[in-house]
Amino acid sequence: MSASVQEIERGAVMAGFDGSDNARRAVHWAAEEAKARNRPLLIVQSFEWGIPFLARGATTASEYGVDRIREYAEADLEGLVAECRRTYPDLTVTSLMPDGPPEETLPDLEARAEPELAVFGASGRGAVYRAVLGSSIAELARTLRCPMIVVRDGEDSEESAGPTGAAASSGPVVVGVDGSATSDRAVEFALGFAARRGVPVRAVHAWSDWPLDILASAPLGQVGNERAGDITDDLAKNHVESRRDRYPDVPVEWESVADRPADALLRLAKDAGLLVVGSHGRGPARRVLLGSVSHAVLYHAPCPVALLRDLDEGSAHGSEVSNDVRKDEGGSP
Repeated sequence: MSASVQEIERGAVMAGFDGSDNARRAVHWAAEEAKARNRPLLIVQSFEWGIPFLARGATTASEYGVDRIREYAEADLEGLVAECRRTYPDLTVTSLMPDGPPEETLPDLEARAEPELAVFGASGRGAVYRAVLGSSIAELARTLRCPMIVVRDGEDSEESAGPTGAAASSGPVVVGVDGSATSDRAVEFALGFAARRGVPVRAVHAWSDWPLDILASAPLGQVGNERAGDITDDLAKNHVESRRDRYPDVPVEWESVADRPADALLRLAKDAGLLVVGSHGRGPARRVLLGSVSHAVLYHAPCPVALLRDLDEGSAHGSEVSNDVRKDEGGSP
C-alpha cells in the first residue's frame, strides 16, 4: 500500500518508476545512493490512465478497465518496494502513486516532500506506460529544483552491473567547470558523491567556452589564446580547490580542453561512474548555449548524469549549500 505525502520523511532520495526494466534499474541505483547517504528511498509512479478515458465521455473509468490497470500497476509497484526492502534491509522504503502526468505530479511532490535527490531512468515503455522520462525528461530537468540523476539504459554497463541490474559506480566522477555559481554546486555535488563512493573526480573545463565577463581584466585579444587557457585553467582550479576543504581525501584530476563543452564532457566520461553538469549555469544571456550542453549530455552520456539547476536567490532550495551539503556537515560523507 502506498504511503501518503504526510507520511513521507523529508529529504528522501526520490526515484521515478514507470514499470520498465530501465526504471527498475534506476530505482536500484537510487537505493544504493540512499543507502550511501543514509536517507530513505521514496519510489514514485505517476498514474494518468483515467484522464484520457474520461475525456472521451466515459461515465466511469472502470468502463475501459482502468481500475484493473491501476491494480496491476499498484501490484507492480508494491513488488518493487518489497524487492528493495529485501535487497537493502537497512533502508527505509516507501512509495506513492499520485494521479496525473509526471511533469505535474513530480514537481508538486518535490515541493511538499523536499527530496534530497531525484533519480530516473532515461527511457520508459512508451505508449503502454507513460514514460516518466521519455517525453517528460526535458520538462523535469527544467522544473525540478533538487539535484536530478538520469540513469542510462545499461547497454554500455552490463559488465559492471550488479545482480539488481544497477550499474556499479566504480569509475571517476566527471564534472563540468565553467566558473558559474551553478557549476560550483555541481563541483560540490561531485566531490560529495566521489567521497561516498571512494572514487576520484575528473574536473573538465573547456576554456574556449569560459564566460568572457570573468576574463574582463584580461581580454583574449590582449593575452592570446595560450595565455587565456592558462588564466581559465587557474580559475577552474580555484573554483574546485575552494570547495575541497570538506573532501581532502578525494583525488582530483584536471582536464583543460579547447573544445566544445558537450563534446569534451562526453569524450572524457566514457569510463565515468557519473557525469555532473550545471544546467543554465552562466546567467540569462547565455542560458540557451549551456542548456544545449545539458541536453546533449543528458541524452548521449555513456553513464548516469547528474543535473543541478540554476536556483533563484532566496528560494527554498536556493542556497549555495544544498541539503546534501548540510547533511554532510553533520558527519556523513
